[in-house]
Amino acid sequence: MIWTQHLLGIGHLKRAAVLARATSAAGADVTLVSGGFPVSDLDIGGASLVQLPPLRAMDSSFSGLATKDGTPPDTAFLHARRDHLLSVFAQSQPDVLVTEMYPFGRRQLAFELEPLLEAARTSGHCAVICSVRDILTAKKKRARYDEMSDVVLGYYAAVLVHGDPALIPFDMTFPAVARIAHLIRYTGYVRESHVDAPHSDATDYDVVVSAGGGAVGDALLETALKARPKSALAASRWLLLAGATRSDDEIAQLRSQAPNGVDIERSRADFQHVLKRARVSISQAGYNTVMDIVDTGVRAVLVPFVGDGETEQTTRAARMSQRGLAQVVTEQELGGPSLADAIDRVLLAPAPPDNMIDCDGADASAAIIMSHTST
Repeated sequence: MIWTQHLLGIGHLKRAAVLARATSAAGADVTLVSGGFPVSDLDIGGASLVQLPPLRAMDSSFSGLATKDGTPPDTAFLHARRDHLLSVFAQSQPDVLVTEMYPFGRRQLAFELEPLLEAARTSGHCAVICSVRDILTAKKKRARYDEMSDVVLGYYAAVLVHGDPALIPFDMTFPAVARIAHLIRYTGYVRESHVDAPHSDATDYDVVVSAGGGAVGDALLETALKARPKSALAASRWLLLAGATRSDDEIAQLRSQAPNGVDIERSRADFQHVLKRARVSISQAGYNTVMDIVDTGVRAVLVPFVGDGETEQTTRAARMSQRGLAQVVTEQELGGPSLADAIDRVLLAPAPPDNMIDCDGADASAAIIMSHTST
């Protein structure tokens, strides 16, 4: 059983879906439990999907939770959701429970996760494993890191860090790593692997701008349109992907603003194939998007999301830049001229080196999970 919660974008759900597919393919009966808003066309392979009453972040500061009507959940909603989750656990009786991010994130969901962890411990047969990305958001108080370690030591059999320590070691953003070092297993990066999927459209694009699945990419899309006439690729075809959660009205409005040579779409099922054939990718620096960049070898311009105290994407973008895998434009620097300049720089830069990073995290994670089952 894999629990996951996406709050703003859909990257966490996508990564959990890849793990569910890989673990199912390895022979396990997998239930993926999602607490975020439903996403269409989610590929979970042979796994089963259980949708909890959905919650999302109130805003980009992650300061609170909201239901589908934008209001905070009341006590009855939270209790019903907790009971639903515990019922799924009781019915499935899993050998392994995987919590995605928790306890290194998703503290807002402790109301349901603490009872879930207790249920796993009480069962006497369920191993608990954490699935966590390479980078954590920095905490202001050292005590928070100790709290995370206490939960890990109290409940968990392993911590799967989905990264490559040669690029970003976990202790770069988790200073209490020594306390749980014996439980950490680096898996390599977890990625989608659809680069060789059939190309569904005859159009090729020189520039692909992807805002991701969340609600924070407006500035990037608008700035890309301003940067295009100032860049060396002003006469080229551009594709702007506005994000899977965009409404039809929002897509229509963006299309009305786009000049000739620029296509606007919500998302592309063949995104990796489109990216592989492009000359430049422009995006934020989320985990999944950066893995697509590494996988396809496209030249990249990264504009990391900073939000309210968010440091994850800034750290990842900086490491990508240091390794010659991307050019970086900060949110503070973002404007038409600066983005156009970054496009021109990345076109002149050497091609990104191949095979620098371990990207076999899905299969490695599935093997570790399977080692804790009775199968």
